Amino acid sequence: MENYKGSKVVIFFYPKADTPGCTAEACDLRDHYKELKEAGYVLLGVSADTEIKQKKFSDKFNLPFPLLADTEKTILNSFGVWGPKKFMGKEYDGIHRMTFIIDEEGVIEHVIDKVKTKTHAEQILEIED
Repeated sequence: MENYKGSKVVIFFYPKADTPGCTAEACDLRDHYKELKEAGYVLLGVSADTEIKQKKFSDKFNLPFPLLADTEKTILNSFGVWGPKKFMGKEYDGIHRMTFIIDEEGVIEHVIDKVKTKTHAEQILEIED
């Protein structure tokens, strides 16, 4: 995070590249990237996908922000977004879709834990209002 000192950083965690919800979220952020940038934000996406999957996802949807591959789950665990989930009655470990907004000093100033994939940029921009 030292590279981003002095910038407002949006780190969004998503379960799996190129799935419907994650694609909707990434494309919404892409479509509003100019507005987010003008508001002073730097965007970083993180999932446990490999670098190859991240690159394919980024290239396929022309994403203008970096996607980080955290296959070792170091970042995921440090932000507390990796853990038990339930889907269709089954429990498994996975990524909780969450977004952290970090201020210019590197302090988490806001956490969005109920991400709306189709209007996520709006959720972020509303924080400034």
